[in-house]
Amino acid sequence: MIDAALLQCVGLTRRFQERVAVDGVSFDIARGETYGLLGPNGAGKTTTISMVAGILRADAGTVSVDGDRITTGASPAKRRIGLVPQDIALYPDLTAIENLRFFGRLQSLDGTQLDERIATVLDVVGLTDRAHDRIEDYSGGMKRRANIAVGLLHQPQLLILDEPTVGVDPQSRNQILESIEALGSAGLSVLYTTHYMEEAERLCDRVGIIDGGRIVAEGTRRELVARIGEHDRLHVEVTGDAEAFASACGAIAGVVEVHQTDGAVEIVADGAARILPAVVDAAEAAGAQITGVEVREPDLEAVFLHLTGRALRD
Repeated sequence: MIDAALLQCVGLTRRFQERVAVDGVSFDIARGETYGLLGPNGAGKTTTISMVAGILRADAGTVSVDGDRITTGASPAKRRIGLVPQDIALYPDLTAIENLRFFGRLQSLDGTQLDERIATVLDVVGLTDRAHDRIEDYSGGMKRRANIAVGLLHQPQLLILDEPTVGVDPQSRNQILESIEALGSAGLSVLYTTHYMEEAERLCDRVGIIDGGRIVAEGTRRELVARIGEHDRLHVEVTGDAEAFASACGAIAGVVEVHQTDGAVEIVADGAARILPAVVDAAEAAGAQITGVEVREPDLEAVFLHLTGRALRD
């Protein structure tokens, strides 16, 4: 556990009938830290943050923010959290300013203080010039940025973002990521869920890799990559007998692991360039045809594949 962490989650567990969606999840977030929950759809990310925010009751475990317990009941500690859900939580027939005024009053903001906060959050998410447009006229990316503005309005200590870039265009996605980077640099603590490895690498000080409702690894990017020994990874796209090809690659000197995915074979090895001729020979012997080869340096997706035996987006 981090000393004097802002957020502390201990043993969070949640079942839905016979299915265990979250199984003993524990993690901390320091003040000013951006922490990522990285995992595929269905891994338990949204269920976890719903318990963190006090929306969903935990079957076991505890959540505290700045030393105060978070529960599903009324709690002053919840005011320290800003939640930005994956689904847009705005009134489409109201303008951005009208939405912000409504949600601000729910947070007991009014008068000059509310006006100043609205101006600030609109500037943070880059929507000042569209403040008087109705939400229904916004693009998908603009709606998500307005969603973030609402989460920031009451100046929370912890901002929770659940897959904030899903379904947005590349330009809007980059604007969202830039806004989150700026918030982290300004000292806000952020809990960020994603199944996009590159977002976790770009934004997060530490990452918890979650799969099957459990955190299977946690640390900085450097710490997580070190778990696979800094090996290279060969991504080989093939047609033909991929299973026989994968088996043959496993016998090549220097190959550490081999995983077959849909239409491709992932090879973890010492010195990818050195073993490439042997990989080509293995394909020919197995009756497979190589259609593409990419050498990838160790990254979080390689770590996920190493820990779970499947690609992040499977």
